[in-house]
Amino acid sequence: MTMDDRTAFMKEVQTRFEKKVKENEISVLEHWKEQLDKILAMKPDGIASLQLQIKKTSEMMGNRIKILKKA
Repeated sequence: MTMDDRTAFMKEVQTRFEKKVKENEISVLEHWKEQLDKILAMKPDGIASLQLQIKKTSEMMGNRIKILKKA
């Protein structure tokens, strides 16, 4: 393998990696946007029920962060 072949290979790997990272980031953002959209669409009786939904979403995010940190 020549130096040019290695360079081309590394550029291709880097490009694929960056594409995968971007796809994963989009997927994560879409998921949490859906969660926030559900809260936004709610017609809560009062601030307490809205706070409860926000708390649940925050806990979901916290749990996901813990799982990712363990991996």
